Amino acid sequence: MSKHILIVDDDPLMTRSLAFNLQRAGYVTSTAATAEMALDLIHNKQPDAILLDIGLPGMDGLEALREFQRETIAPIIFVTARRREFDEIQGLELGADDYITKPFDNDVLLARLKSVLRRWNASRDSVLTRQSLQVGDLFLNPESRSAQIKGRELELAPKEFDLLLALAQEAGSFVSIEQLLSRIWGADWIGESQTVYVHIRWLREKIENDPAHPQRLLTVKGVGYKLVVVQDNLPA
Repeated sequence: MSKHILIVDDDPLMTRSLAFNLQRAGYVTSTAATAEMALDLIHNKQPDAILLDIGLPGMDGLEALREFQRETIAPIIFVTARRREFDEIQGLELGADDYITKPFDNDVLLARLKSVLRRWNASRDSVLTRQSLQVGDLFLNPESRSAQIKGRELELAPKEFDLLLALAQEAGSFVSIEQLLSRIWGADWIGESQTVYVHIRWLREKIENDPAHPQRLLTVKGVGYKLVVVQDNLPA
């Protein structure tokens, strides 16, 4: 079955060109000129990947990324004319799966899209073959991508869940930053390791009683991170 790609861009020429080239490559496409329109489309039909412009009218791409992550686990690639390093770093740290700037060669975009879909599908298939995990009072269900502490549901973004799952699978042992990057962002990831630090910080805000003094998710500088059993870290 052909992969469904959602294009979110307010430039009609760019949208038509992207849709045409993607369809020629065998993809099915949907288009939206705003993030709000894209959310409606996502509710009706889940995409396999999203190409998202940052400079959208109304809700911009960085805001839209968070909203999309609440509605879909599809990988998201920023496609934008902005070249500021800040945008790239912020977008990837927020959980985008890749970033490409306009103008771009169509073959390059197709290759990047194929790479993102390949590692996303490999990660999803791997996750779905694993049973639920429990680390003390922390419970994770890979199939439903849900996590609970003492029965309290955690609201985790897709990359946050993947990070927590990877650490839970190695509970009690340190996992290096390089291993986390390879397992969650893919072996061909070319971004900065800082994205792991940012996601660890966000994760601690959701699973620690005092994120500044973590007891559940520990760090050893120069080694990596370790998830440990803490029975009374958070109230029920």
